[in-house]
Amino acid sequence: MEHNAELKEFLRSRRARLNVADLDVGGGGGARRVPGLRREEVALLAGVSVDYYTRLEQGRPLNVSDQVLDAIARALKLDETERGYLFQIARGKPQRRRSPAPPQRVRPGILRLLETLGETTPAFVFGRRMDALAGNRLANALLGDILTRPPRDRNLLRFTFLDETSRAFFMDWEEVAKDNLGVLRLDVARHPDDPLLAELIGELSMKSPEFRRWWADHDVRERTHGIKRYLHPLVGELELNYESLQLPGDPDQTMCVYTTEPGSPAETALQLLANWTGTPAEAPAQNEHR
Repeated sequence: MEHNAELKEFLRSRRARLNVADLDVGGGGGARRVPGLRREEVALLAGVSVDYYTRLEQGRPLNVSDQVLDAIARALKLDETERGYLFQIARGKPQRRRSPAPPQRVRPGILRLLETLGETTPAFVFGRRMDALAGNRLANALLGDILTRPPRDRNLLRFTFLDETSRAFFMDWEEVAKDNLGVLRLDVARHPDDPLLAELIGELSMKSPEFRRWWADHDVRERTHGIKRYLHPLVGELELNYESLQLPGDPDQTMCVYTTEPGSPAETALQLLANWTGTPAEAPAQNEHR
C-alpha cells in the first residue's frame, strides 16, 4: 500500500506551526512534548474523527471529500496557496506518463510580445522547475545573462542557491530564496513524476544547507506581484515592481514583467542599462528545454 509522503509531511508541518494558546481547543494547557496542535485537536477543530484525521496525516489512501479538506484547511489556518496545495497533494499522484514530457517551448506570439516590451521593460518567461525559457534583452541584462547560459544553468533555483553572486545581487536574498523554494514546492504537487524535478531537488539538497533546511519546512508560496530589490554590478541599486502572469494555454509557464515608478532612480537606472545593452541574443526558447 503506497502512502502519500508529501501529504503526511505537509500536514505535520502545518500542525506544528500553530500556537495552541490562540485556538479554541479544550485541554490546551500543560507541558507539550512537541510544538503546535495535537492530532486530536486538529480533528476537533475540523469536525472529523481522530482516527480519520490520523489516517489522513499518515498519508494513507483515502477518498477524502472537498468538505473535509476545506474543514482541515480552516483548522490549520491555511492561506489560499496552501489550501490549493493541500487539495492537489491529497488527491494523490496522477497517472504516470507513458512517455517523457514534451520539451518546454514558448509560443512565437509570446516571444514577439517579450521583444515589444524590451526597449524599456524587462520581461521573461519561466516554466517547470523555474527554468528560464525566454526573455527580452533588457531582462537578460538585468538578470546577469542567465537567459544565454547553457540550458541546465538557466534554472532560477540553481542560480539562487548555488551561484554565490546571487547573494549580493538579490538585496533580500533569503526572502527571494524562500519564495523560489515555495514556488518549486507547488511544482512538486503538479508534477510528482518529473525525474528532472527530483534530480534538481536532490542536487540542491546536497549542495545547499539553506535549501535542505527550508525544504523540510514544507512551505508553499505563490507570488503574483510585489517588489524586488537588486544590487546590479553596472547600475547599482534597483527597486522594481513585478507582475507574474500565468500564460493562457500553458499553466506551467509564467511571464514576469518588471516596471518602475515614473521619475524614480530605478527608472533612470533601467534606462542606463538599456543604453548599455548590445544586440539581442538568440532567444533561448528556440532551443529545446525539458
